[in-house]
Amino acid sequence: MANQWYIRLAQPGVTLIFFVIVGSGATAERLLETNVNQSATNPIIVEVTMRQGRVVVPVCINGSDPLSFLLDTGYSMTMLRSDHAAKLALKRIGEVTIAGIAGDTTADVFAGATLSLGAASFTPRRIAALEGRRNRDGILGSDLFKRFVVVIDPKGKTIKLHDPKEFAFPADGEIVPMRFRTTTPIIHATLRVGEAAPIEAEFEVDTGCDGGLCLGSEFVAAHKLVELSGKTESSFRRGVGGAASTQTGQLESLQLGNFVVKKPGANFFAEGSPAGRGLAGHIGMEVLCQFEVTFDYSRNKLLLRKLN
Repeated sequence: MANQWYIRLAQPGVTLIFFVIVGSGATAERLLETNVNQSATNPIIVEVTMRQGRVVVPVCINGSDPLSFLLDTGYSMTMLRSDHAAKLALKRIGEVTIAGIAGDTTADVFAGATLSLGAASFTPRRIAALEGRRNRDGILGSDLFKRFVVVIDPKGKTIKLHDPKEFAFPADGEIVPMRFRTTTPIIHATLRVGEAAPIEAEFEVDTGCDGGLCLGSEFVAAHKLVELSGKTESSFRRGVGGAASTQTGQLESLQLGNFVVKKPGANFFAEGSPAGRGLAGHIGMEVLCQFEVTFDYSRNKLLLRKLN
């Protein structure tokens, strides 16, 4: 899910607020620029693992053994588990406050980490360290997507990294325009539930979510989605800041461009939202895994190609 970031740089005896990213932000995005080395003509192919429907990428940091990183469009910054940051002796430069799914948490911020994915390498200006799950070493967020056109192939269990200047969209597939709130991609889609009229709304695209659709409480209440979807079950969604109570159910369909996904699963939030104000919620990997998905942040476009 999308996160808001408040960066403070620590200096002897002084804590300075360096910048705040809370709104739409091409200017803010430039503050997170990275340096990249890659092939200019051919995509770099990286074999990945699909874990509960999500993409886990092998990443080496400063020549380390491979670590397991979740590929997550919902994160504005590359994240590393705090014990790894200590072992790698990275330079601490401040802290960050992360607004998560169920509250805020803070994390230390480090510089000097070069990440390698196969033949590709890049050096984010800063990464953050969090206490994390033991089966996950870190999270690859917008730093990667801003520097490469990223093609996710769930069936082939690969990602392809293209130089944006060399990339050309294939003739087939469905191109869906994207916009951004801070660094999180947002697209337009249409829901159908029961016999009700179609509902058009905007959604975050969140590759870090293993669900189909996660829908905010205001959107759910406004369109009576729990009542219209029929049978639901109590559940919860866990993320940064804790867990949020939900009802799980099923919608009639979700339309993305000309593609229609039938009977997508949905998590109806009882309180709050997994996305920002004005958005219905987010679309997760349960839906996206039905496609080869290309993220081109440089052109504000998402390409979907249906998998057989």
